[in-house]
Amino acid sequence: MEYIKIRFGKNLGHMHSRLQRTIDEMFRQVNPILVLQEQAWRPQMDVYETSKEIIIVAEVSGVHKEDLEVELDQKAVRITGIRRVTARVADMKYHLAEIAYGKFERTLFLPVPISPDEVTASYSDGFLKITMAKQLPDDYVRQIPIDHKFGNS
Repeated sequence: MEYIKIRFGKNLGHMHSRLQRTIDEMFRQVNPILVLQEQAWRPQMDVYETSKEIIIVAEVSGVHKEDLEVELDQKAVRITGIRRVTARVADMKYHLAEIAYGKFERTLFLPVPISPDEVTASYSDGFLKITMAKQLPDDYVRQIPIDHKFGNS
């Protein structure tokens, strides 16, 4: 069985700067061939929650599982990876180049704290899915029913 690397970190608050993302997008619009160069790209992601979990689904087609890494703390998740350029033919001429290659990094802030000990990740058909159990609040109170029998009676 192969595993996706998950690391637990502290304070993942630093993100790819807004200015850098704007510059990257300008270069993509000016000349599509620039997309083929190794530069940052941003895979599409969904974040949703159930009553017990936070779930992230990332569309990372063309990225090998061994090139993915997930790092998290109680408040944020950082997903990094690389999509490698496919082989090129010496005399080929591009008419359209929309597929981004290179490294990516996304930091997502979570809507509620999670329990870092209860995290799973899976990869299938170009989608990375990370499931994280919500952390119980400090003031969480659970009422326990008491059985009528005590001991061996």
